[in-house]
Amino acid sequence: MKLIQQSLSLVLSFCLVFATAPATFAQTGQSAAQPPVQDARLTPDQLQQLVAPIALYPDALVAQILAAATYPDQVVEADRWLQQHTDLKGEQLGKEVDKQPWDPSVKALVEFPSVLANMDKNLSWTSSLGDAYVNQQQDVMNAVQVMRDRAEKAGNLKSTEQEKISKRGKTIVIEPADPEVVYVPEYDPWLVYGAPIGIWPGWYAYPGLYLGVPGIAFGFGFGIGLFGGFGWGWGHWGYDWRGHGIMFDHHGYVSHSRVFANRGFNHAGGLHGGEFHGRGTHGFSSHAQAGTHSGAFSGFNHGGVSRGFSARGQSSFGGGFHGGGGGFHGGGGGHR
Repeated sequence: MKLIQQSLSLVLSFCLVFATAPATFAQTGQSAAQPPVQDARLTPDQLQQLVAPIALYPDALVAQILAAATYPDQVVEADRWLQQHTDLKGEQLGKEVDKQPWDPSVKALVEFPSVLANMDKNLSWTSSLGDAYVNQQQDVMNAVQVMRDRAEKAGNLKSTEQEKISKRGKTIVIEPADPEVVYVPEYDPWLVYGAPIGIWPGWYAYPGLYLGVPGIAFGFGFGIGLFGGFGWGWGHWGYDWRGHGIMFDHHGYVSHSRVFANRGFNHAGGLHGGEFHGRGTHGFSSHAQAGTHSGAFSGFNHGGVSRGFSARGQSSFGGGFHGGGGGFHGGGGGHR
């Protein structure tokens, strides 16, 4: 009798196992086929950390940098090209740059070789900036304003002979004090905002743009008149703080880069289908590029996974120096 009871118990146990197995296998298969969707958006703190190195630049330069960051491959190409053509100066340099197949924003940064070299050297940061602008445009610009407010409250952002600080409501605007000369401020992006903030992973302090103590300093000014006759020069750029968008030729800037996928996070700026469709958008004819991919960028993934290249900007993509310190042509000075 005891043997029969044990046999029946064993049979019932097997029945229970087989009855529950399909559901268990189904759930396991479903989990493997549909991994949980992760939110790739950066938090406000991360965005503030990301924009810290450029938040105190003049508005038009911030616009150029954000636009060019959506073309990190072209930033690399432009900086390498500039390193190979250090003999070109002034209008001759502008004419040769005008022939290149780069986005207008990348061409515009040739006026600021140290800024361009810094973006090349810190390629992981640059690509993260471009990714964030494509997917979180308004959040990025909010972060810029937050950091400017922090710098002002810390006593480090005020009008000088080099730049003019003004307010439009709560918006802090930074413009050159002399409309013909642009100064790129030098500061420690992790100290200038008052309480220290964390250093962006893999950040390299590029000479000529970095000040190792709290506060802001200015080096040589960049005369912008030499490139004024080209359609991508300084006078063509600005920022619409109310509409939260880059302005190019008085229209909303349109990035045609395909380096980063639009993940549909940012609707305030009018992003749709991976392109910008903001207010009064302006398409490019002779300058528009579909996002060229150099050999150096063969490993770049469409989708913003470039954050994994934390050391890439420092090793295989070294920015190099142009003549004197800080990436400036002609022994440390800008185009004056």
